[in-house]
Amino acid sequence: MMRQNKALTSVVSYPERGQGGNNRYRGNCSPKLIEDLIAHFRPHEVCDYMCGSNTTADAARTMGIVSHTYDLHSGFDLLHTDIKERPEFIFWHPPYWDIIKYSDVMYRASEVQRRYGYDPRQFDLSRIATWESFVQAMNYCMMKQFCALEQGGRMAVLVGDIKKKGRLFSMLFELTKPGVLENVIIKAQHNCMSDQRVYSGKFIPIVHEYVLLVRKDAPLAVPLLMTYRVQSDIRDMPGPTWRDIVAGVLETCRGSASLEEIYRQVEPHKRAQSQQWWKEKVRQTLQINPETFEHMGRGVWRLI
Repeated sequence: MMRQNKALTSVVSYPERGQGGNNRYRGNCSPKLIEDLIAHFRPHEVCDYMCGSNTTADAARTMGIVSHTYDLHSGFDLLHTDIKERPEFIFWHPPYWDIIKYSDVMYRASEVQRRYGYDPRQFDLSRIATWESFVQAMNYCMMKQFCALEQGGRMAVLVGDIKKKGRLFSMLFELTKPGVLENVIIKAQHNCMSDQRVYSGKFIPIVHEYVLLVRKDAPLAVPLLMTYRVQSDIRDMPGPTWRDIVAGVLETCRGSASLEEIYRQVEPHKRAQSQQWWKEKVRQTLQINPETFEHMGRGVWRLI
């Protein structure tokens, strides 16, 4: 008999972890989250293809529904193994890149090799060397699971943000979002290793995760929301003002440059090519923005 949990909201917090899974298995989530998702959506069964310490199975048992759970450590490689179910509901909590390594840390790779005939380290998302390759593998796994859903089925995906060397790597923003995007839930984190650290400088500790909820309405045609990176130059973009462009050129030139050098840096780009009198526009920009540019004499300008 499925028990009733509190109403699910767009912000959730579970200071007390609850019963289920193994709290020594690093990176696992509170079973209360999965219980709340089951109580809200009322699936007849739940699937988890990276189940870790099997928190999903324990939560499903608590809620009185069937579960099908698998993991790399128990013979199922999501990158290469076919999904045999036609799931109604999938809970997925992928590794947060290399923040926590799993194969040969949380379990012995040699034991998996002996029992299942493969080395889990070569298929472990937490051992992928680069962020770009990790994102590619993560999105492949996302689409593989989504395509296996029955029509009307859902995925709940628990992901987080990673901070390295002043750069934010966001799983949520780079995760491919297929089907209908229903909700994004903010989940507060508790009892993290980072709670004990004192950070210097401008570092902002990450104390939340996200639960992405997507629904599969159509059996074949799938709308996709995807993130991709491009390198662009403001001298080729329609939005920046001439002041932005000239200031950027002067910053590139370490704060000051001759008018001819400014021309040289602007001329090959679309903004100059699209405007006949662009040189006049550069000179006008320098002259009407005395709070930004200062004339140093002999055709030399500097950024204030």
